[in-house]
Amino acid sequence: MPQETRSSVSVASMNCHSSVHIPLTIEEDKLIDGSVKVLSVIRPTWAKEKVNFKVFTDGITNKLLGCFHEDFPEDVVLVRVYGHKTDLLIDRNAETRNIQLLHNAGYAPHLYATFCNGLAYEYVSGVVLDTTSCRDPDVFPLVARMVALVHKVDSTDDVPKEPSIWLKIEQFLSIMPQTFKEAEKQARFLELIPPKSRLEEEYALLKTELSSVGSPIVFCHNDLLLANVIYNAKKNTVTFIDYEYSSHNYQAFDIGNHFAEYAGVADVDYAAYPSPEFQRNWLRIYLETFHSTTEMSGANDITEHDISCLYVQVNKFALAAHFLWAIWALIQAEHSTIDFDFLGIMVKVIFTMHICGGVAYSSMQQPLCCVKGRGVGGPKGGLNVMICRKDTAFYW
Repeated sequence: MPQETRSSVSVASMNCHSSVHIPLTIEEDKLIDGSVKVLSVIRPTWAKEKVNFKVFTDGITNKLLGCFHEDFPEDVVLVRVYGHKTDLLIDRNAETRNIQLLHNAGYAPHLYATFCNGLAYEYVSGVVLDTTSCRDPDVFPLVARMVALVHKVDSTDDVPKEPSIWLKIEQFLSIMPQTFKEAEKQARFLELIPPKSRLEEEYALLKTELSSVGSPIVFCHNDLLLANVIYNAKKNTVTFIDYEYSSHNYQAFDIGNHFAEYAGVADVDYAAYPSPEFQRNWLRIYLETFHSTTEMSGANDITEHDISCLYVQVNKFALAAHFLWAIWALIQAEHSTIDFDFLGIMVKVIFTMHICGGVAYSSMQQPLCCVKGRGVGGPKGGLNVMICRKDTAFYW
């Protein structure tokens, strides 16, 4: 790293730990060069010729590079470069606070440094979950318990303990594109996506319905897609990563959002949404941990009624998760430089929301179910989303 850059490195205090901030911007096409500069600060004894680099390609928001030293195989550094224009979507200062908060609690990797458009943090050994492993009886209880432990974290700061979902959706709606620069995207947008005014109406209905279901407000991850869960079979542990959207929110949103991810992202299988039986088993484990006094003890007074209440709340809030990420995908479709069909995500969600015709949410008091992606609502149709399975019906 040039001397003038090295000398300007600062250490910013965060809670009871310190994190180095490096005044550096890494270009997306120069990940290795930028990562070498980061390593010169946080691993100054590492010789460049002994470091191997691996670009991880699974992410659809950020660029991620692994830095592996030949002599220190256990000390792997991940360098994450934020996606183009993601500052429109994410409060990066809040993200670093969240990582420190969860790391202090023992639930997140160590944050080594931040730089102008990214951060460097500890590599977590293991494999990311997929649509099969997330159902493994050895794995899903670990996830349920970890979600509960995160939900029990007390931030003890001045941040209001208000649900973030409504402000986040409103933020996304305020910056969603009305037109696209690319002609093909613009044509798809005009043909398939409802106008902003329609989405705002549906948001208002969604907020009215869900604000009254009584879900507790807790500290949430808010983005528990399967790729953000690392399973270590040897240690029998799971670790959550990528706390970009973490904040206080409705308990049921975090769980419903996670369940929605069971159906996949790029190749969505609507029937893969977890069955009621699976959900109830998952939720029982979650509640036992959430209501326990220690990490090792379980609550013995969890009733079937408790599970049923949370089950209903979770599946209702899965609707909010779909709405949020649909608008997010629309924004990404215009700004992201990653080769991914973000507009296609939005189209899929809108398709499932409106396939019955009629006004979305018009039959919230009616049973909803889907058969291979085709919705069956009340007499006026209704909102039909990925949460529905061919063998289930959810009642609003």
